[in-house]
Amino acid sequence: MIKVGQMNTLPVVKEVDFGVFLDGGDEYGNILLPKRYVPKGTQLDDELNVFIYFDSEDDVIATTEKPLAEVGDFGLLRCVNTNKVGAFLNWGLPKDLLVPFSEQRIRMQEGRDYLVYLYMDRASGRIVGTTKFNKFIDKTPARYKSGEQAELTVAESTDLGFKCAINGLHWGLLYRAETFGKLFIGKKLKGYIKHVRDDGKIDLSLQKAGKGKVDDLAEKVITALEKKGGFLPVNDKSSPEQIFSLFRTSKATFKKTIGGLYKQRKIRIENDGIYLIN
Repeated sequence: MIKVGQMNTLPVVKEVDFGVFLDGGDEYGNILLPKRYVPKGTQLDDELNVFIYFDSEDDVIATTEKPLAEVGDFGLLRCVNTNKVGAFLNWGLPKDLLVPFSEQRIRMQEGRDYLVYLYMDRASGRIVGTTKFNKFIDKTPARYKSGEQAELTVAESTDLGFKCAINGLHWGLLYRAETFGKLFIGKKLKGYIKHVRDDGKIDLSLQKAGKGKVDDLAEKVITALEKKGGFLPVNDKSSPEQIFSLFRTSKATFKKTIGGLYKQRKIRIENDGIYLIN
């Protein structure tokens, strides 16, 4: 089944001077991939990975360009124009993404970036964006397990921390005291389910809980040392920023990890960094 507003893999069924047609099935028939997007050497029956959307004439069309966001996902997009219908955001395709006034929590302004959720509007049949996320998030029961990995999108900064969309389906919270690195609205990153509370609210973490995160990091440290000839200019006195830039982890976890490796006599810790013991 063709998924409009998402990437699809479709076979080439016809070649014409202005491009090729792809098999869109019974619902959409042949879908045009304009000549400027056709990969060199493309032949009949080749399968191409394309994005399907509506052009300026509201006809279904294909492109090999990847948009900044797809239907069912979030994107941090820049407003490039506004009119009496709503705001238009650049999502990396020739036709800008419409966010109707009715889908704006605050009136959008040209030149500013906004986090939006993309969906198919059933009334118009168009791909549109919204900042009224709650219509689409937390609509299904959350059945996550503690320690489960998830794709997170930072949606809002609060006094407690950062409100994140979990796999685009549920809300969760990263507590500010437990975060590290630079977080900002629209950032996408991997995280973990820390705890699902009795009230249904979900606590998140950027690291595996307990021993698992230390074991994973220990393996990364040893691998990094091996690649760098047995030495890394970082130790337990290094700044949190330097540690995060190398290993994407907190200083506390890093100190615990290299402490364990030191006790196992796998490394030695010196003033200028850590050394691998062969």
